[in-house]
Amino acid sequence: MAQMDHKESADFIRNDLRLKTLPVAVKFLKETAAFPEKTRQPSVVLGKRVTICQGVTMARTHGWTVGLTQEDLICVPGMIAFGFSDTPDSAETLGKLFCEVEFSQSEEKGRNEAGTMIRLENRECEAIVLAPLEKGLYDPDTVVFHGNPAQMMRLIQGLVYEENRRILGNFGGKVECSEYLIAPYKTQSPRIVIPGMGDRIFSMTQDDEMVCSIPGHLLEKLVQGLKKAGKKIGARYPVTFYQNFQPEFPKPYKVLGEALGIV
Repeated sequence: MAQMDHKESADFIRNDLRLKTLPVAVKFLKETAAFPEKTRQPSVVLGKRVTICQGVTMARTHGWTVGLTQEDLICVPGMIAFGFSDTPDSAETLGKLFCEVEFSQSEEKGRNEAGTMIRLENRECEAIVLAPLEKGLYDPDTVVFHGNPAQMMRLIQGLVYEENRRILGNFGGKVECSEYLIAPYKTQSPRIVIPGMGDRIFSMTQDDEMVCSIPGHLLEKLVQGLKKAGKKIGARYPVTFYQNFQPEFPKPYKVLGEALGIV
C-alpha cells in the first residue's frame, strides 16, 4: 500500500471506531540499519531499557517511531519469545520461568503452555520498529489496534465480513506481546488478544482495553469490511441504544401518576 493509503486507512479506522490511541504499524527487521529516519531507541534517547509493550505504548500514545533491539529491552520473557536470547529451547526456558513464578503447576505444564505460544526463532529478527500507522513509513508486518470490547466487536465484524471466517484468540494472561505482535505476522491471520500482566503494569494498558491485531496485508480488507458489515441494520460504534419501548416504573409511581391524571 502507498503511504497515503496508510494514512487514509488509519484515519478512517480511528475516526470510525473513535479509538483513543493510534493504530500501530509493526515491522520486524533483519538489521538495525533499516530503521526509518528519526527512529527513537529507548536506550539512546531515554538512557533506559524498556519492555516491548512500553514501545507499543510510546508509539500509540506519544506518536513516536520506536526502534527496539536487544540493547533496548529488559523484559526477559519477552526477549526470549522474540528471539533476543540464545536459549536452545525457548519453550522449555519460558516453561521453567512460568513454574518458578507460579503461573504453572510444573515445568512440564509450563513448557506445554509455552509451546502453544507463537514465538520467533533466535535471531530471526534483529530489531522491531513500532510507529503510528498514519505515518506510512513502511508496509507493516502487523497492525495493532487497542480499544474497548465494543470497538473490538466492530473490528471483528469488519474482518469476518471480508475473511468469511471467525477470528481466533490464544489466551494465557502473560507474554501477550507475542500474541498481538508476532502471531499475526507468523500465521498471517487476525488475532484478538487480552493484554497480560506486563502490558498493564509497565505499558499502562487500561482495564477496559483489548487488542485486535492483523497481518499488514489485511488492512485494506479491514477498511472495506468496516464500511459494509452490518450496514443495513446500522451497525456502528458507539452502538446505538434501542429506544422503541415504553418503560415500566414501580407501582407507587404509577399510582401517583394516575391520581394526578398524568399517566
